[in-house]
Amino acid sequence: MTAPPPSPRPRPQSKPGPQSKPGRRRGPSRTGGHLIGAYGLLALTALLVLIFSLTLPRTFPTLDTVDSILFTQSIPACLALAAMVPIVTGAFDLSIGYGLGLAHVMVLYLVVDAGWPWPLACLAVIAGGLVVGVLNGVIVEFGRIDSFIATLGTGSMMYAVTGWITDGGRIVPGPQGLPPAFTDLYTSTFLGLPVPAFYVLALAVALWLVLERLPLGRYLYVVGSNPRAADLVGIPVRKYTVCAFAASGLIVGFAGVLLAAQQQLGNPSVGLDYLLPAFVGALLGATAIKPGRPNAMGTLVAVAVLAVGLTGIAQMGAEFWTVPLFHGGTLLVAVGLAGYTARRRVRTGVFATSDTPDTPDVPPEPPPSPPRDDGTSGSGTP
Repeated sequence: MTAPPPSPRPRPQSKPGPQSKPGRRRGPSRTGGHLIGAYGLLALTALLVLIFSLTLPRTFPTLDTVDSILFTQSIPACLALAAMVPIVTGAFDLSIGYGLGLAHVMVLYLVVDAGWPWPLACLAVIAGGLVVGVLNGVIVEFGRIDSFIATLGTGSMMYAVTGWITDGGRIVPGPQGLPPAFTDLYTSTFLGLPVPAFYVLALAVALWLVLERLPLGRYLYVVGSNPRAADLVGIPVRKYTVCAFAASGLIVGFAGVLLAAQQQLGNPSVGLDYLLPAFVGALLGATAIKPGRPNAMGTLVAVAVLAVGLTGIAQMGAEFWTVPLFHGGTLLVAVGLAGYTARRRVRTGVFATSDTPDTPDVPPEPPPSPPRDDGTSGSGTP
């Protein structure tokens, strides 16, 4: 007499979604918070423009102010983009200010003292910036030196080279001045707007394409977020970090060419004035467009906020010391906001995992093992 087949074991019922998945209700709030974080800085720019336009109706909302902002902020924008690229990989290049000073002095030295054609001098300086960036990356990665210390040391050495080239003075062109085609690199206009603004826009678009649309950019972000994990999955961390420093040096060399065309004389200490604004723009840009990570478009928005704020303050007759005060305070705010948005992004990612469909609380049954030759299953049951 055979025993009746066992009745199937009842499976536990899954709990209702709203009770077991409280994180699912956070979707709308997360969307609103993301929009505020992504475009809040852009809205702040528009708000500052409105406030200064109402406060200074005769001077601020004019084409002259727009031209002045675009002319004067092109070099700080380029340097902010140069500082942003190593930050993507979790490193800092403190030599960009010293490199800017050396690059613009070298352009004028080659054109004025050495008699080089200005196109050849510009290309040589840009290539030299690339070489300096590669050396920075090699020292940081293969020398195992912290990027703060390494780039501060190389920057000090570049400052010494700048002083050696200029002998502590300035490089002043002769009575004939610089070639007009060279100075037009900075002073000319296109479509009624300053040409340097188009340089910055083209550079930002190129960096956006590389960082957001190409595998190289994804690898750089992975290296910056978790270099250990990047190394485990086979991403050459050292190679991509060196590439980031090389890109930074290349941009610094280009910015030095623009600075030489703007200043039209070689000042060995002028580059240091751009160091703090560059890092303010790069770090503040990490809180916009793509909150929690450095990005090219966010850096442009941050530079726009700084430009509008400084221009409005200057037109209101503020003292000279308000500029470093504004930059220092903004830097503290930028670092704080960057850390907050990064932590918020991590928390948002954790809650996002709770938005999966409801599943039973018991694990799924394993698939049956293939039968053996003796007719029994792999688990040993008949």
